[in-house]
Amino acid sequence: MWGERAPDRTEEVAVGKYRVVTYSFGSGNDVVMLLNGGPGLPCDYLREAHSFLADHGYRAVTFDQLGTGRSDRPTDESLWSIARYVEEVETIRTALDLGRVHLLGHSWGGWLAIEYALHHGDKLKTLLLEDTVADMPHLISELERLRGALGSETVAMMQRHEAQGTINHPEYMAAITILNYRHVCRLEEWPAPVKRSLDDWNMGPYMTMQGPNEFLYTGNLKDWNRVPDLHRITVPVLITCGQHDELTPACALRLKQHLPNAELKVFPNSSHMPFYEEPQAYYPALLDFLGRHRG
Repeated sequence: MWGERAPDRTEEVAVGKYRVVTYSFGSGNDVVMLLNGGPGLPCDYLREAHSFLADHGYRAVTFDQLGTGRSDRPTDESLWSIARYVEEVETIRTALDLGRVHLLGHSWGGWLAIEYALHHGDKLKTLLLEDTVADMPHLISELERLRGALGSETVAMMQRHEAQGTINHPEYMAAITILNYRHVCRLEEWPAPVKRSLDDWNMGPYMTMQGPNEFLYTGNLKDWNRVPDLHRITVPVLITCGQHDELTPACALRLKQHLPNAELKVFPNSSHMPFYEEPQAYYPALLDFLGRHRG
């Protein structure tokens, strides 16, 4: 269902002293605002997978987060914080006059969406939390379980390289590659928009906030946990994840148990990108939820 299509509008928004590039598909007052994962990834992969919303009467709006894609790429590490990115989202929502939005956050974008909802809940119609978590220590324990499936010898090898700071060694990178194909995208050939985003990854925000790879958290978000605050998010919430997701179904269940108005959909043949891995199941679920909460 996804396809390469040009945005109907591309606009620049001033965020502080920097320039952020936004993309809009479709028109109207029912806006789905997309927050992509990373941190440090341009929005291509999420934008291309959701531009079709314009064909269903929605306006889909996304942007290259500061430091990524066509937006400015400062190197000041103090900019790489979840609080500043929340301000960025609100600046863009206001500058584009989007009104109340359906906020869709994928992966890191989901952490950002949760944080935004806690600070600006009155600006939301609904919240869509895709392949994401609210409790980083719990996620880290789940990632250890996924790593463990590689076998004790491989885990010991990975831990040795992590301790020695030699994580660029080919054997360590091979283990990460296997994990990525199991738990990030299970397609043999990764879609062009995914490759495009990954090929333009800015490791500055990623290293500062998360860590050196998807399975090792060392950044300033490693202790982030918003589970005690989730009860304050009262808008309707759709939680989605893949059965084989790196941000696991157990993490998704933890979200559902603490959100007062949430539903959960697990896609059995997907990992971290159901919109590419299992579109025939993902798209109807997305449209059904949005359709029940229009206006």
